[in-house]
Amino acid sequence: MSNDIFASAADAILKGDSDKAVEAAKKGLGEGIDPVILINEGFIPGINTVGDLFGSGRLFLPELILSANAMQNATDVINAAIPDGQGQSRGRFIIGTVEGDVHDIGKTIVVSLLKANGFEVMDLGRDVSTDRFIEEADKFNADIIGTSALLTTTMEGQRRLEVELKKAGLKERFKTMVGGAPVTQRWAKRIGADAFAENASAAVKMAKALLEPA
Repeated sequence: MSNDIFASAADAILKGDSDKAVEAAKKGLGEGIDPVILINEGFIPGINTVGDLFGSGRLFLPELILSANAMQNATDVINAAIPDGQGQSRGRFIIGTVEGDVHDIGKTIVVSLLKANGFEVMDLGRDVSTDRFIEEADKFNADIIGTSALLTTTMEGQRRLEVELKKAGLKERFKTMVGGAPVTQRWAKRIGADAFAENASAAVKMAKALLEPA
């Protein structure tokens, strides 16, 4: 039965059907499927296929947006089922897509997996200014600031954050992680970010590594 739910979840994301995606999420949770498994086995394969199709030009922006919205709605349902403060928190992670960029498919998955792995997460959403990243990180008492950029033209926002953190004397207080399709390890090193993650699973591993005692 689980396989049927996973297939329904992936199909709903591929078709950009929010109602069916939410229905699959609720059905999976109702049948006692672990939220992390439900994300990993059902929804992520669906959104990965969408990303591949978009990248190869077989799926277009309107469909991509529908699929992203379906993914967001489904992960909202799943995130609500993951108890906050389950045991000791692994750390506090603030995340957002940089200013001028409105893509957030990958970020949505990262938020789900971080929360599922015991992190307290504040998602600032899309088009987030450098000032807001710093202001909210301070209020949230974040351990890590994660920024996503899906366009080469908006990657500058990641560099700007590093510059402003240094200027404000906050670079030692917050660890920084960068990600997004055009982002590389080389870029992370060049701008002075603490870590680069190429996908959601890597983001969780890197976040854990950054907060391990020296």
